[in-house]
Amino acid sequence: MNRLVLRNLLVLAVLLGLAPLIAHGAAAQNAVPALRANVTVAGDVVRIGDLIEHAGPVADIPIFRSPDLGTRGAVATDAILDAVRPHQLIEIDTRGLAEVIVTRASRAITVPEIVARIAQALSEEYGMGEARNITVNFDREARPIHIEASATGELQVTALSYDPRNARFDVTFDLPSSAVLHRRPARLSGTAIETVAAVTVEHPVEHGEVLKASDLTVLRRPKAEGGNITDVNAVLGLAARRPLRPGQPIHDAESDEAGTGPAQRHRDHRLRSAGAGADAARPGAGRRRARRRGQRAQRPVEARGAGRRQRSRSRDHQGHDHAPCIRTGETRVGDVA
Repeated sequence: MNRLVLRNLLVLAVLLGLAPLIAHGAAAQNAVPALRANVTVAGDVVRIGDLIEHAGPVADIPIFRSPDLGTRGAVATDAILDAVRPHQLIEIDTRGLAEVIVTRASRAITVPEIVARIAQALSEEYGMGEARNITVNFDREARPIHIEASATGELQVTALSYDPRNARFDVTFDLPSSAVLHRRPARLSGTAIETVAAVTVEHPVEHGEVLKASDLTVLRRPKAEGGNITDVNAVLGLAARRPLRPGQPIHDAESDEAGTGPAQRHRDHRLRSAGAGADAARPGAGRRRARRRGQRAQRPVEARGAGRRQRSRSRDHQGHDHAPCIRTGETRVGDVA
């Protein structure tokens, strides 16, 4: 008797455990096929089960070609219904959708990764210095390279050419783990230049202004240019010899130490001029000036007056005029007694 009760309890427990599974299976059989609003696929084709929930036995049948790697496309609802009709899938719940968005999963190799790989290859094969100092520009707008999401490894350079005369390069990439890239390798071309740091100004700086840290920034310029200042500290506190504009590298000849630039030299010249005037008070200065005037007086002076040219007569050794004259640069006419 006890054995019978125990057996019945065991059967009841099994039935209770199987009940949800049975119910789920029945629900699945009775579930109405319905469209999905958004789909992500990994392969080359889109299957019925990708687009329609509860597609049943026909779920693995391909009906459309997938979009390109890393892109998305829209499939009209009417086109989906027409494609599944031959497979006896009817009474599909469209959920009011006019289209289904299909995205192709991918792994994106970014533009900075591509640039770094090209610079590294040029550095190794053509001795262009450190890869981080090589600036790469493409002939066309560069875009990421999309490969299969399951593909692993780094880009491999299968072909590379570089002409230092015009800085042009041509490179071909492959990735063995990617069927797409292995089937159609990526080929890129452009220019590559070895660059160095160059100091420039953040905003316009006028002649004579003293350069401060807030005025300066660093950009990259071709190494072949030469003469550029590469260290900000080298120009701090110096005065600009000419107006400086943003983006223009500062050269060694474009700044002076504060207090020794053109403005200071102009002030020094004025001081020297003033000193020359002070020398006039020294003994014998009057005789020297008279002697210089006498020497100048011996030279003929041409002047234009009253609409005609006339030549003045020379003075005697005492500096007295013997005829009316017009001195160069003056507008006054006078008779000397």
